[in-house]
Amino acid sequence: MPLFGALGISGSGITTTRKWMDAISDNIANINTATSTDGEAFRARYVIAQAVDYGSGQGGVRVAGVASAGSPEGRMVYEPDHPLADEGGYVRYPDIDLASQMTQLIMAQRGYQANLAVVDRAKDSFQQALTIGRGA
Repeated sequence: MPLFGALGISGSGITTTRKWMDAISDNIANINTATSTDGEAFRARYVIAQAVDYGSGQGGVRVAGVASAGSPEGRMVYEPDHPLADEGGYVRYPDIDLASQMTQLIMAQRGYQANLAVVDRAKDSFQQALTIGRGA
């Protein structure tokens, strides 16, 4: 695999994991978003990653799409004092598990860090190759 290929592959990984972290942060930010019972609850978003030219050493990864998960019904919570409460005192909240989101956030952060480490190592290799080329 060419050295510049490593930069391209890890760069695509950085972009994909950043979008993954963006989706997770959006899910966490909306975990307590209440809606009326006649509306739909916020649905968690998940990034779908896809390998590009797998096995060729030239590909990387890309975001193939974003999927919504969970039911639009969410979870019903009894909060009669909430301004969006229905006649029965219920409000609709998203059905998002904070522990699952935090676990995914840690995985995405680790992927981001790993790809940045590859970029750093490739940069060091380029610098070493330049010093060898100078004869020093």
